[in-house]
Amino acid sequence: MTRRTMRKPRAMISIRLVVPILALALSGCVNIGTKAPGTLLSLSVAQAPAVGTGASGKLSDALVVLEPEADAAVTVLRVPVQIDDAQIAYVKGTMWVERPARQFQHLLAETLRARGNRLVVEGGIKRADDAGTGSGLRLGGRLQMMGFDARTRAAVVRFDALKLAGGGKIETRRFEARVPGVKPDGDSLGPALNEAANKVAGEVADWVG
Repeated sequence: MTRRTMRKPRAMISIRLVVPILALALSGCVNIGTKAPGTLLSLSVAQAPAVGTGASGKLSDALVVLEPEADAAVTVLRVPVQIDDAQIAYVKGTMWVERPARQFQHLLAETLRARGNRLVVEGGIKRADDAGTGSGLRLGGRLQMMGFDARTRAAVVRFDALKLAGGGKIETRRFEARVPGVKPDGDSLGPALNEAANKVAGEVADWVG
């Protein structure tokens, strides 16, 4: 009597091999041990340009809004809490969706475009004095604070603006907006920071003219 060895179907062997491989691949994409933040914050412009509006002109004559430099506390995605003059913490469970300086650049550019006075473009150079020598206006500066002041329980946005005109003329001015009566959580702090950022952007736009 001849004994026959039963062979497993190739399809079954393939499935058994593929499943562990897929599980291994997915384990590199899904970080099970890290908890996602409870709240993600973003800035939205209060006065945006109307749909269909636009502007044209030469880049050398345009108003270029540069990404601001930023203090160390606001270079990260976490929302800073100023405890006192020397101590800074961060709001638990709340983060920005994008760097605060980058978001403020977008907000400021959109606020200026809504005024309809000139062609406004965004540039990636952070320093206004490195942005070229064209006849157009360059607007940059330094974002000092976009977070929560625990001493006054207020949302704070502070921006040192730098305006560089043709011929090398430079002007600077500090802008700050505070929204009091805020709790240090995403639900309360997010809208307050958005309000403060829009106020600062509006005041900067008035200054630029």
